[in-house]
Amino acid sequence: MIEKLVTSSLKMGVIAGGQLGKMLIQEASQWDIATHILDPDEACSARSVASVYVKGDFTDFNDVYNFGKQVDILTFELENVNIEALQKLKAEGLKIVPDPDILALIQDKGLQKEFYAKHDLPTSPFICCEESEITDALERGELVYPFVQKLRKGGYDGRGVSLIHSSKDELLKGTSMCEQKVDIEKEIAVIAARNSADEVRCFPAVEMIFNDKTNLVEEIFCPADITSEQATQAQTLAVKIIRDLDMVGLLAVEFFIDKEGKILINEVAPRPHNSGHHTIDSMVTSQHKQLLRAILDLPLGSTEMMKKSVMLNLLGEPGYEGPVYYEGFEECMAIEGVKIHLYGKKETRPSRKMGHVTILSDSLDHALNKAQEVKRLLKVKSCQK
Repeated sequence: MIEKLVTSSLKMGVIAGGQLGKMLIQEASQWDIATHILDPDEACSARSVASVYVKGDFTDFNDVYNFGKQVDILTFELENVNIEALQKLKAEGLKIVPDPDILALIQDKGLQKEFYAKHDLPTSPFICCEESEITDALERGELVYPFVQKLRKGGYDGRGVSLIHSSKDELLKGTSMCEQKVDIEKEIAVIAARNSADEVRCFPAVEMIFNDKTNLVEEIFCPADITSEQATQAQTLAVKIIRDLDMVGLLAVEFFIDKEGKILINEVAPRPHNSGHHTIDSMVTSQHKQLLRAILDLPLGSTEMMKKSVMLNLLGEPGYEGPVYYEGFEECMAIEGVKIHLYGKKETRPSRKMGHVTILSDSLDHALNKAQEVKRLLKVKSCQK
């Protein structure tokens, strides 16, 4: 265990100060851990709760390296971090969780898929190629329409991903991983945590509902509407992945379930995840507290579900941009079991993540019904259109 745990002399660095960093820091503050954040945005969400804010670019070697020299332990809330700086810090003895070598693999969607193939993990057929090689792959039959093209690096929240139906669709520019389109019945996710003692715990599987236009998650509910066999298989796969990676920390695993009921790995994220927001209110241990336990070599917490839940992402309404206000906030606060989390972003724009709402109940159907009322009432708008 890290020495001097429950003292403000322990300095934990978090690379990027978005909402995930903010929620992690809020949990760390309960253990009197001093937190430092690195972010280029002086108005980032986590700044209001961090002990120290450092302005800097998380893709810049010097900014990341110099930031790491200020802290005792380092983690991150996104994948797009300068790997070379992390590896140098690791070589100099700084504890970084998860390990930079694992982050380097996960940053590259091609390396991710090759890892699944090497370890006999179920995933859709794929090839790694340059944009110029895709046509030849189609002619050779290595790839058929429709397929999904993903840039190997840099994509997030639906960016860097394109569904290619025919030769009329424009290809993304850059080195890509192309995979056959799965005939999807539903999409689920499991978050697994592992500490240095090889203790692994999983949160129950959640089901994710996506917006067809933005490809952003709109709604998540837990438990997922899947069979007990599928739930067990998804958790078993999540445990295998985090152990095969030899990873300490938190790993979110997204799965497809196809029309035949087969579970396929889509992709993973080595950090707190949107699919785990509900754990703050619905589980004995939140995903953020679980990450802290893993980082600090502590026993992992219970992943027991206290209430069934629905989580809604609060996204900026189309047509509104500028200083934010939340229409229907008071009305939603009057609904039993509704927990509203605002990220502290002062400016809204269409589809920007501004917060989330968790709706709790003993009955998932009841929670889903209340979620529909919240969606009707609560809107992220601005006085400036």
